[in-house]
Amino acid sequence: MKRVFDIAASALGLALLAPLLLAVALWVRLDSPGPVLFRQTRVGRHGVLFQIHKFRTMQADAPARGLAVTADGDARVTRSGRWLRASKLDELPQLWDVLRGAMSLVGPRPEVPQYVAHYPPELRELVLSVRPGITDPASLRFRHESALLAASPDPERTYLQEVMPAKLALAAEYVRTRSGWGDVKIILATLRAL
Repeated sequence: MKRVFDIAASALGLALLAPLLLAVALWVRLDSPGPVLFRQTRVGRHGVLFQIHKFRTMQADAPARGLAVTADGDARVTRSGRWLRASKLDELPQLWDVLRGAMSLVGPRPEVPQYVAHYPPELRELVLSVRPGITDPASLRFRHESALLAASPDPERTYLQEVMPAKLALAAEYVRTRSGWGDVKIILATLRAL
């Protein structure tokens, strides 16, 4: 049932949001040189790698010029990117990732392989047993993660030692207790937060 819901909701979302998606794509294209979409390898269900899609919010060469985590004030973030990140509209292309089966609307947020390598083995197996999602309890709790990282003298260390373990605990709890009604509540809470 979850997969059927994901297909129906992502297809409907892409259809209804098409004008907004086109407007954002045009804005990103006009704001800075480079592709409209940002693609990055993430770790999906059962450890399978996939390409996640987002609207590009950073300069095209950003991955070569800094950390995989982004803190507030990062000079690599574009003008449009600041607003897209704050509003979370940069995540909308992931509806395509849901439709094609790489992600779910609700599930643990997918990480890059270099950070998944730091997962404790027992949590790695549990968290990667389900499709990753666009939103989850950790996304709601850490909605302003970039501000937290900006306050740290070493954002990556703070992420690995403080933020990621807390996110993993929330992801594990989600996997253990997930339900259809629980997913609906998370989606509604996400829409309220936006």
